[in-house]
Amino acid sequence: MFAGAAVSRTQQSGSSTVVSFFQNLFSSSKNGVGLEVCTDRVNLVKLKKQGVGYKLDFFATEELPEGLFEEGEIVDRPAMAELLDEFVTANKVNPKNIATAIPGRESIVRLVPVPAELEDESELRDYINQEAGLYLPFPREEADVDYQRLGSFIDEDDIEKVQVLLVATRKDVTDSYIATFQEAGLGLDIIEVSSFSILRTIRDQLQQFTTSEASVLVDLEFDSTELVVVVDGVPQFSRTIPIGCFQIQSALSEAMNLPPSRNVELLQGMTLPVDGVEAMTMGTMGGENPGTTAMMKVLGELADEVRRSIDFYLNQSDGLEVAQIFLVGPGSSVGQLDEFFMQRLSIPATQIDPVANLGLEIDEELIPPVQRPGLGVALGLSLREV
Repeated sequence: MFAGAAVSRTQQSGSSTVVSFFQNLFSSSKNGVGLEVCTDRVNLVKLKKQGVGYKLDFFATEELPEGLFEEGEIVDRPAMAELLDEFVTANKVNPKNIATAIPGRESIVRLVPVPAELEDESELRDYINQEAGLYLPFPREEADVDYQRLGSFIDEDDIEKVQVLLVATRKDVTDSYIATFQEAGLGLDIIEVSSFSILRTIRDQLQQFTTSEASVLVDLEFDSTELVVVVDGVPQFSRTIPIGCFQIQSALSEAMNLPPSRNVELLQGMTLPVDGVEAMTMGTMGGENPGTTAMMKVLGELADEVRRSIDFYLNQSDGLEVAQIFLVGPGSSVGQLDEFFMQRLSIPATQIDPVANLGLEIDEELIPPVQRPGLGVALGLSLREV
């Protein structure tokens, strides 16, 4: 089963040299750390091997000021580099062998059928480089592109083909990450797509499905939701939905006459009604919450977009069914969100706690339960480095 891609680069004399885009999701790298850059914060994680499992060796997180990172891109490179330098230095972390991730919205992931006779890697590479432009929404010369060979199959014309997973990003995006980390004095070892980091943390769940069953990763991030359809461990379809924690909490805050805030703890402390009768509670305050209707409306819009994405994919696929929805990301810590999606979409849904998934024993004072669903990317990056 395959489930991953990464952009790997070496750094030489202040410049970057492309080594490879792809490394298997379950392969290990050097003894490094996972450093996730989000719109609202940065997360730093280091895991260690402990028996057949893992142990959390280090964790740190810090809120990110507005204006440094927006819509998946580094907006203020000097300020971001300074913050990362101070963050890593303050936490006494070795600045070498850092793994980070690019948001899904900044990547193109496609399955490409290629002739089976292209067995030589150089021939396959030339073929992919020639064909890549057909799958990109921007010029080929502006893209960083790589691929990984998957299994063979027989197409509708009874011709044997090989399935190749193609991943591309705009060069200006990957270059901005590399330059920022270099300026911060950090040895960037891996850049991969964020959804692949999360897939690494739920690999055991993914293995329970057959090749005719699809699972859907719904990653509720700060300002958007990344949706990925996965079949047999391979990402088949992805989409960015412009609804995230901030939009949901903003609707909630406005309805409750509260000032807007980038801190989404208010949202994370909520519990949804299982049905239309039970009142929503907020933390320990209890009682009816005037933001219920506003919050449920935005979540309903999100669920409807998830449904449209699933239908779009299934309409192009024969004999597939969606067996499971995995809810991850900081927004997925909302209580009973899985019940809400199950009722809305009639598809089994599960809220993923990546800390529990990896069997990590962590004090709640270090990482409160509401923060854990949002650590899938950072933990997945660190898993690569174990």
